[in-house]
Amino acid sequence: MRFSRVFLNRLQNQPTAHDTVVVIDVLRSFTSAGIVLAGLLDNTVSVGAIAGGDPAPGFEYGNSPAALLEAELAGRRVVMSTAAGVRGLQRFRDARRLFAASLVCGRATAEAIRAAGADEVCFVITGEWVDRDGDEDVACADYIEALLRGEPAPPEDFSRRVRDSDFGRRFVAGTWPNLPLADLELAAHVDRFDFAMPVAREGEHLVIR
Repeated sequence: MRFSRVFLNRLQNQPTAHDTVVVIDVLRSFTSAGIVLAGLLDNTVSVGAIAGGDPAPGFEYGNSPAALLEAELAGRRVVMSTAAGVRGLQRFRDARRLFAASLVCGRATAEAIRAAGADEVCFVITGEWVDRDGDEDVACADYIEALLRGEPAPPEDFSRRVRDSDFGRRFVAGTWPNLPLADLELAAHVDRFDFAMPVAREGEHLVIR
């Protein structure tokens, strides 16, 4: 199995990946998506965020996994739009296999990739910006890759990197009202869920089940 990485905000310098693509957004899109899937949703509700993490105007919920845990969402389907994770999925929608990933489902993602018999795996890092190192997403990629290589992968090491990343420290600081500490604690919870998040194309839509 061969591995590569691309950074979403440097794509002008990167080739397009065609085999198995894992789009990573730990803080917070695909941590939120894990919360949503754990609730077995149906009927539409909207979740959206703009760059920096503020809620998107006109959406019912922002991109806060802690808030979604408290929401009454049973039996509802979620439409999600975010500036990083969802944009990454759209960019690589033509990949042979496409996964959304975060640390909450890291091991399950590795197991799904292995079960699929992937030859090449490309990790897409979405969290790196001009003012952010994106190490929360790099840590997730490192974790999944280590599992696929059969190398040691102590979960606490990767959880700590999420907390210590540039963006993680903003949640700790408590000065951004839309970046609550509870979201960071959820995002740093390695393998909270035992399911992967494969992404399917259904007409013009990308669907995670």
